[in-house]
Amino acid sequence: MKKVVLLISMVIYAGGAGRTITIMAVGDIMMGSDYPAYRLPADTGRYLFVEVAPILRKADIAFGNLEGVLCDGGQCAKDLGKGYYFAFRTPTRFGQNLKNAGFDILNLANNHARDFGQFGERSTRLILDSLGIRYTDCQGRIGVIDQDSLRVAFIGFYYGPCQNSLLDIDRAEEVIDSLSRLYDIIVVSFHGGREGSRAIHVGSGPEYYFGEARGDLRRFSHAVVDAGADLVLGHGPHVPRGLEVYNGRLIAYSLGNFCTYQGINIKGYCGYAPILSVEIDENGQFLSGKIYSFIQEGSGPRLDPDQRTFGLMKRLSLEDFQKAVPVFDSSSIILPRKGEEREK
Repeated sequence: MKKVVLLISMVIYAGGAGRTITIMAVGDIMMGSDYPAYRLPADTGRYLFVEVAPILRKADIAFGNLEGVLCDGGQCAKDLGKGYYFAFRTPTRFGQNLKNAGFDILNLANNHARDFGQFGERSTRLILDSLGIRYTDCQGRIGVIDQDSLRVAFIGFYYGPCQNSLLDIDRAEEVIDSLSRLYDIIVVSFHGGREGSRAIHVGSGPEYYFGEARGDLRRFSHAVVDAGADLVLGHGPHVPRGLEVYNGRLIAYSLGNFCTYQGINIKGYCGYAPILSVEIDENGQFLSGKIYSFIQEGSGPRLDPDQRTFGLMKRLSLEDFQKAVPVFDSSSIILPRKGEEREK
């Protein structure tokens, strides 16, 4: 048995009654960068989340994937001479926007967490700690939130150098099995998969991007659910992907770009910005959900009355997973199919 190392980020205590939890999740967040070029929104980006904050604040727990670092200064750790490498550095003063938007926990286990080396990583953690926002990161830290007397653990996996590798499925199973003995609800976040508008479908095997292994996302997701995960949240392809219900647990294979101010393509599907709301019971069982459709138009996510994101995710779910999908109604609601459950 391999030794499993877990670093635990501070616990938040949240009150309330009842034994169901509503988790809202979004994809990539990058509020602007001052490196290598100055691309920051006016007024410290206070308006970026203006239309989504009222929704996110309704969640018991709101989650997102933070692309880049929150730091002032430092040296870039990437060779940007390679055309497919990008680095993002958001000034620390922008961190307050995340708190104001309602985020409780963020994923830092991704390919931009080390854009500015250990200096950038440490600065990001310090800012989030000061704001009371939990995180899961490349060092293996898990974010824990106590909600309605239930202990909810978030853990991030990533295809690159990381304590919890998306590519090592055997170890992922060990880690999740260990966590399931300590916490009531386990939420797995993964950063992986191909990228771009042509990457809307989930591969049937390992995925690659510019020759780099980006994970076998179906196999990984099924394995962690079998090991005890109750919700799986994917990001990395920069486009939304379909939803699958596996053993009574919801898997979101990609939540796309959510708030990416310049430096990241938001044309076409890359601008579709869902908020996925998921209600689960005290055993982690998927009860219901909703897809809020937003579109990025250069100034943060804006409500899309045509619900294009919902329509896309519904279509992709049916095409990629056939019968193993939630029930989609006509008003953005998703529900489990009868008989789809797993004992805790």
